[in-house]
Amino acid sequence: MENQQELFIELKDNEWPLQEITHDRHIARAIVYDEEGFFYFVHVNRDDAFGKASVIETPGGGVEAGEDLGTAIRRELSEELGADVDVICKIGLVSDYYNVIGRHNLSNYFLCRVKSFGERHLTQDEIEDFHLQTMRLTYEQALAEYEKNRDYAFGRLVANREVPVLKRAKELLEKSC
Repeated sequence: MENQQELFIELKDNEWPLQEITHDRHIARAIVYDEEGFFYFVHVNRDDAFGKASVIETPGGGVEAGEDLGTAIRRELSEELGADVDVICKIGLVSDYYNVIGRHNLSNYFLCRVKSFGERHLTQDEIEDFHLQTMRLTYEQALAEYEKNRDYAFGRLVANREVPVLKRAKELLEKSC
């Protein structure tokens, strides 16, 4: 699967007015699947600058200084899902904006297969503020959850960013079978 063309998506934030973008954030995210064909996501409840929202997202987060993308995605999946994974391939890059917090995200998406699950290592914010929970879903269930995201301004940004990536991941998995 290494030779497929990587996806590139550029999105604007149409939910909030643009004031100024003050910083870029490099992110590693993954479409995670298991041998049974299930996909793994995180469910978060937010009540912050983005407003109240209850949404599904891919697991992942910021790339730390000096960290390469492969290390970052393995660390994030271990922290958020407790998962040890094989990184199958890079799916692509989504460049999007979050006007309400003045941020430009550069989300690098990977396709990862679960090898095993262990203990999660969540931050206090992920536990107390976001109530981060793991979701194990079929492809169709995941698409339905992303539709529910559209009830919230923040959720629409997430769905716009992630549904095309999930669809590409499904195509890649079908080609390899």
